[in-house]
Amino acid sequence: MGLDVGGVDFLTPDITKSYKEVGGAIVEVNAAPGFRMHVAPSEGEPRDVSGNVMDMLFPAGIPSRIPIASITGTNGKTTTSRMLAHILKTAGHSVGMTSTDGVYIDGHLSVKGDMTGPASAHIVLRDPTVDVAVMETARGGLLRAGLGYRRCDVSACINVAADHLGLKGIDTLEQLAELKRIPIEVAKDTAVLNADDELCLRMADYSEAEHVCYVTMNPAHSLVKEHIRAGGRAMVLEQGINGDMITLYDNGTHFQLLWTYLIPATMEGKATHNVQNAMFAAALAFSLGKSLDDIRHGLRTFNSTFFQAPGRMNVFDEHPFRVILDYGHNAAAIACIAQLADRLDVVGRKICVLAAPGDRRDEDILAIANEVAGHFDHYICKADDHRRGRGEVEVPEMLHAQLIEVGVGDGRIELIPDETQAVGGALNMALEGDLVVIFGDNIQRCWKQVAGFTSEEAPSNEERGGKLAPSFVEADPQAFKLDPGSELIRDERGVRIARLDEESD
Repeated sequence: MGLDVGGVDFLTPDITKSYKEVGGAIVEVNAAPGFRMHVAPSEGEPRDVSGNVMDMLFPAGIPSRIPIASITGTNGKTTTSRMLAHILKTAGHSVGMTSTDGVYIDGHLSVKGDMTGPASAHIVLRDPTVDVAVMETARGGLLRAGLGYRRCDVSACINVAADHLGLKGIDTLEQLAELKRIPIEVAKDTAVLNADDELCLRMADYSEAEHVCYVTMNPAHSLVKEHIRAGGRAMVLEQGINGDMITLYDNGTHFQLLWTYLIPATMEGKATHNVQNAMFAAALAFSLGKSLDDIRHGLRTFNSTFFQAPGRMNVFDEHPFRVILDYGHNAAAIACIAQLADRLDVVGRKICVLAAPGDRRDEDILAIANEVAGHFDHYICKADDHRRGRGEVEVPEMLHAQLIEVGVGDGRIELIPDETQAVGGALNMALEGDLVVIFGDNIQRCWKQVAGFTSEEAPSNEERGGKLAPSFVEADPQAFKLDPGSELIRDERGVRIARLDEESD
């Protein structure tokens, strides 16, 4: 039954005789047998049954602790945790992982929900099948009840950006960095820090780990250069003739790990935030003693699909247009996806379904609008299911007003508070060659809506006469490469469209 200890209940008419003579049967196997009658019996001599059990479970000289990796930061924690867990699993480990999606034991979801606090850490560390733990560590759990373990083997802080400020006494980036520094302070072997983030860089002064490993996407970083020359460990993104190469420096030697375009989660290296996440996962895995081949294999077989990393840049290419679903909920995360949209080859329009959590400060919500402005052709402003203290349309109206403030035309913005309706509006609007970026709240529902969407096949560019798809905006028709004399009209649904010729709209 897979139990180390079990209490077996056996019924027989006469315990002085063999059950083969008088009959009998097992009626229960208890996973938590009572030891009280052995330790403190009403009659007879006490026996230290518990001590015998402990000696059996933890023989002398056998390690009784498992390696722990703790990952914190504002953005990228979940993806990095999943990447590291995947590397370790493909290397043969039974991995226990905590994340914002739930607790996973050897790849199987054990407890669903946001499980990034000490209670979820206890679930993993109590599981006897787990031989390595990957702990996504968020600010909420740290503030509420701490880490849940005294020390870890390796830890990482990916970045510190404005999010959740003004909540529970954390009002500044410096205070947030001090909180996120806790896993770095308790790491024994290696602390992995973002050398491109000054707040992360300062954490090195508080680390007592044997090694500090810097991660940088700037090969000319002066401090990292000095660190490498002194024999320190670093993960550096270097430009090569064939693209960008992730390179590991350690103890005076260097190893070329992997071209970024070979990592599926980076979309051929264009998703630079996932390049950085992969570098952190590789640094953590190396510090846990994994071979370079194990790390390469893990990264090359990890994809940011809904099934491997739900809500983290999930791409759906089964429609005539491309959809990217992401759980970006702060300005820094939104900016990463907006910059990715600029790097992708999109022949049609770029449509954005935008939202912001209601419990963020007004300036944080406005910053989200600032980050997407100018990157998309059409915007649909929505609200999350849980308004978090805001009114029904308060957040969408704030986003709408700020987009106009920074120069986005009013005709390019729609306000659809309900998430399901907003996603449906974007999907129905999209034509062949378009890109639809959805910043979702209920990720599972959004993904089902995207995957289950059906409509008439969008016309091809050839069917349009080789012209770009009409953009649903109020503007000069010449801005959309239409024929002279073309006009913008309003159809029966009130949607502004461009007339391409006399026969078709």
